[in-house]
Amino acid sequence: MNQETTLIVGAGYAGSVMARELADAGHRVHVIDKRPHIAGNAYDELDEHGVLVHRYGPHIFHTNGERIFEYLSRFTEWRPYEHRVRGVVDGVSYPFPINRDTLNQLYGLDLDEAGAAAFFERVREPREPVATSEDVVLNAVGRDLYEKFFLNYTRKQWGLDPSQLKAGVAARIPVRTNTDDRYFTDTFQAMPLHGYTKMFEAMLDHPNITVELGVDFADVRARNHHGHIVYTGPIDAYFDYRYGHLPYRSLRFEHEHLPAADQHQDVGTVNYPNDHAYTRITEFKHLTGQQHAGTSIVREYPQDEGDPYYPVPRAENEALFKRYEELAKQEADVTFVGRLAQYRYYNMDQVVGAALAAAKKLIG
Repeated sequence: MNQETTLIVGAGYAGSVMARELADAGHRVHVIDKRPHIAGNAYDELDEHGVLVHRYGPHIFHTNGERIFEYLSRFTEWRPYEHRVRGVVDGVSYPFPINRDTLNQLYGLDLDEAGAAAFFERVREPREPVATSEDVVLNAVGRDLYEKFFLNYTRKQWGLDPSQLKAGVAARIPVRTNTDDRYFTDTFQAMPLHGYTKMFEAMLDHPNITVELGVDFADVRARNHHGHIVYTGPIDAYFDYRYGHLPYRSLRFEHEHLPAADQHQDVGTVNYPNDHAYTRITEFKHLTGQQHAGTSIVREYPQDEGDPYYPVPRAENEALFKRYEELAKQEADVTFVGRLAQYRYYNMDQVVGAALAAAKKLIG
């Protein structure tokens, strides 16, 4: 890699981690983003009422990777936080993911751990092979729990039936025989003490890094005053949609401030699988620990149009991505990394890991 300025497209996790790694290794880096801010979808800011909110929906950091956690710890202090979620069925709130308490509350039972395991074994519908998200859930918890907690939520979230989605989507959600009501069980669970944006500011604060916001890659591309490109945007857009658009699911966020309420709900996120057009409500003060007289919430409405958030995990989409990936391999001076560039449903820690690996390869 030469010592010309490296152009990094996107100031989210993938782009910012790559920028910092390259800058620390002595490379000059210019980061651009079409949005007016850094931090990508993890961007947070004080709303007009002074509550710290995540503009693009809740981002809860969790990882089993000590290396990833230590890396980000260079740029932020942490607030310990274990995320809890409830699912509302027929007007009643239950622990989610499904655990023993969910079963006992829902069915009026008094199961111990062995009893919960036996319950799941009795109601499950064995599926072979397990190819779709429907297969995963029916294979684990049977039809009644599937219909109450998963079926309609998935239809709202993806605009598809669970039978139309790859198994990996539902495999992300565990089922428990104990009473652990944490959404994640990772070793490291915490929130950046002063918010994600502050963490990204620290990451990008380096004499070798310049940042330009509110600028489109197409405009910068035409200038052609750079060496290597690190591209973290949608891979199909890079190639001008040569083979057509890769499907993404988007979200519309409805933020609301409740000045008279210290607390709106008893956990960070409440899912509404069967009611409303939105999938869930998140209350940010749970996540941040902020003290404030009022509270701010966000409702999430999944939709097809809008910013690309979630690659749609289906076999035909993966096949289309592979065609773009072949084109990407022929771009000698471009590194494609991140959720959009790799068409992967990455968690935040996975994006950091992918960016660290890509940077090591580039510097090496």
